[in-house]
Amino acid sequence: MTGYVIVDKPELKVREYELYNSYYCGVCKSIAARYGQFPRMLLSYDSAFLALLLAGLSPEKEEIRQEHCIVHPVKKKFVCREDPAVDHAADILLILAYAKLEDDIRDEGKLSARVLHAFLKGAYHKLSETYPELIREVSEQLAKLSELEQQKSDSLDRTAEVFGNVMAAAFFAYPQASEQDRTVLKAMGGALGRWMYLIDACDDIGENIKDGNYNPLLQRYGYEKGKETEEAFRDRIREPVSFLLYFHLGEMSRAYDLLTVRKNEGITDNVVYLGLHRKTEEVLKKGIKEDERPL
Repeated sequence: MTGYVIVDKPELKVREYELYNSYYCGVCKSIAARYGQFPRMLLSYDSAFLALLLAGLSPEKEEIRQEHCIVHPVKKKFVCREDPAVDHAADILLILAYAKLEDDIRDEGKLSARVLHAFLKGAYHKLSETYPELIREVSEQLAKLSELEQQKSDSLDRTAEVFGNVMAAAFFAYPQASEQDRTVLKAMGGALGRWMYLIDACDDIGENIKDGNYNPLLQRYGYEKGKETEEAFRDRIREPVSFLLYFHLGEMSRAYDLLTVRKNEGITDNVVYLGLHRKTEEVLKKGIKEDERPL
């Protein structure tokens, strides 16, 4: 996952923020208990949102404990443990991380990716036995995405759609949800995946200008190095990219509205209606001088 799916912290109650962090810690503990310590390095807050969302479909109260951990050895942290939604979110995190590492190795041959990939093989083997269909779908979709990127596709719809398919499959794969909720989750995950792909591309414009790596926005809007600054390019594409990003967020929120959320609604509402929008604004404002930013 990408780390863009976060809460708008100032708008959360203290109790809600503690619960949010307990799910984050729960995903971390779930990974450690089932796959070892090393994969915990891949933890992101995206997985906490997925855990909260899926857990919210059940009315059963979560079990929260206070525990020590490696990062916080002195002060105990609240941890949500032994919850199927937390375990599923942890599994999805590792499946997507492993697939991304394979993509990095195939496209760029990164040494760091090879090292991480080797350490995750044991966990991935276990996951392959539990989620064979999901892993096959993720692998097929990311292979399509890699092909489009190698072709330097200038189609934002095609590239974003493929990653949307990845996230749709990941959301749909939760077996504890009803068939109706899984269908809605699939639509929600697809829209979120398309947003994630484009927000990541927008965020990485400067880095990709420097390293020359593929970026669909640079291809679609015809950036020519040496003829235009990064700031000028961002200013030129801000309006159409903003439209696309908020369009996908709108699709996601419409799907989310169809779910029957039985708990954690204050937190998941915060992410869907506030956190994602705040992150979108933050990325879109890159390249705008502080004194030129709208209030």
